[in-house]
Amino acid sequence: MSYCKQEGKDRVIFVTAVDHETPAKVLLPEDDEEPVGLIQPDGEINWECPCLGGMATGPCGVEFREAFTCFHYSSAEPKGSDCLEAFRQMTECMSQYPNVYGNKEDVPNDDPEMELAEEVTKKE
Repeated sequence: MSYCKQEGKDRVIFVTAVDHETPAKVLLPEDDEEPVGLIQPDGEINWECPCLGGMATGPCGVEFREAFTCFHYSSAEPKGSDCLEAFRQMTECMSQYPNVYGNKEDVPNDDPEMELAEEVTKKE
């Protein structure tokens, strides 16, 4: 015989093998909120999106938001070519915080083709 108990906000339902022989009668509430991605339905940027990984709030958050906003709303061809100054400022800021944003030399490259391309570029 199954039973249910409340633990804080959660409801825990214990079922038996007999309960599994028939289709479940438990109805879970529908999640009426659609998950919001990087771009909200109104076209605005969702700065709280976990996909940004904290970039919008880090030590260079202002520079990141300015560069990303410029790129998002850019109508130049190629897209974002009018945002070079914003991206330069963001890159300069990030280079001041290698412990937060990493260092280009510290990133391991597991792609043999990229390693070969970098070696050829160094020789030229």
